[in-house]
Parts: sequence; structure tokens; C-alpha cells
Amino acid sequence: MNFETLSLTHLGEVATLTIISRKGSMGPRFWAEMPQALSQLGAARVLVVRGQELFSAGLDIRASAHDIGAALGNREHFRAQVVPMHAAFEGVAALPIPVIAAVHGWCIGAGLELISACDFRICSAEARFSLPEVRLGIAADLGGLQRLPGIIGQGWTRHLALSAEPITATTAERIGLVTEVLPMPDALFARADALAQHLSSLPAKALEGTKRVLNAELPHIQSMMQAVDWNAAHMSAEVLLAALTGGRK
Repeated sequence: MNFETLSLTHLGEVATLTIISRKGSMGPRFWAEMPQALSQLGAARVLVVRGQELFSAGLDIRASAHDIGAALGNREHFRAQVVPMHAAFEGVAALPIPVIAAVHGWCIGAGLELISACDFRICSAEARFSLPEVRLGIAADLGGLQRLPGIIGQGWTRHLALSAEPITATTAERIGLVTEVLPMPDALFARADALAQHLSSLPAKALEGTKRVLNAELPHIQSMMQAVDWNAAHMSAEVLLAALTGGRK
């Protein structure tokens, strides 16, 4: 399937989803194509999400203005415009495979909400992150306010969301938004590919079970039992033996 705003490629068991719209902007076509692209992952065991000229400038306000503007003042109509957009990022968060966000350049608004739905976030040194929705008179409504506190805590989530001030790659690493900062975009993408290859070598069911436990956010005891039940259903003697003998898991 060909897309206007996205490019999906496969190399072995690693899929790469690149936002190819101008400045990584997210307009109506992006929101329609993202769930379609996720449905095309096939047998991929890892997904890398990246941009082209930069990661993402966020919501394409001009392209979306007519549809959203026509719904202003009507809660049901507004929900009808925005709720389908949730499927794009909820679909990323719900994937049973690890998802790596490789960020270079600006990561703004909806772009930041997208990477908050990913499992790994790494960036290059010139990356910048911003959640500027309050400048537009709105609250971020695509999952960032719900996911970011679990990643960077309430303090930094409120700083980003209420001040609309951007932060640098150095600050992003310090607060835990990203776990690695690479010097240049080329080094970033090489690291993302190497990490993806490593993840693809790990037991797929173990990765899926770990994600399910982390995503469920159950009370402590229930969460532990969820992990126990998953292991009881999916633990493989073959995988265990391969791990013990140094073979591929």
C-alpha cells in the first residue's frame, strides 16, 4: 500500500515507519494513513518510527482548520473529528512489538504525543521537544498528558504542557524523555537500527508479555500475577534452552 504522508519499509524483521509529509506535519491524510500503515506491519518484530527532514512539526493546523473549526462549540461534532485521530497513537502504544522513536530536529505537539506512545525514545543532539498547545488555546488531547507523567513525572509534564517552552536534547535526556542522545542524525539512525536488530533477536512472546504488563497499569499484586499467568501460558523450553546455550532466543 502506498501512502502520501508515510513510508513503510521492511528489512528482515525490522519495520521502519517514516513520516514523509512536509516537516513531518500531521494533517487529515496522516490520521487516516497511520492506522492503515500499522496494519501492514506483517511479521515485523520491531518498529522504528522516524521523520525525514525533521521528526514532526505536529498537527497541520492549516490542513485541519476547516474540519476542526466547523465543529467548534459542538462537543459531539468536535469529538467526531478528534477521537478517530486517537486510533493513530493508541495503535502504536498497543502494538505487541517494541517501538523505537528516533528523533532528529523538532518534535512538536502531536509529534511529542506520538513518541510518548513508543517504548524507546532516542534522539540526536540538535533535537528539540515542545508541547505548545496552550499557545493555540487548547489542551493537548492525543494522549501526551496521560502518558508523559509516567515517563518524565508530573513536574516536567506540567512544565512542558503549561509553559509551552521547548527543551533541548540534553534536558530531554536528563529528565528521562529520551534515554540516549547521539551526536548526529546519521549516528542516531544507525543506533536505532542496531537497537532494533538486537530487539528482534529476543523472544517475541517475552517482549509482548512485558509490554502487556507495563501497559495494563494494574495494582501491584494484580500486575505481578498478570506476568505470572503470561509466563505460564507462553514460557518455552526451547527458548529457555537456546538462552542457556547461547543460541538465538
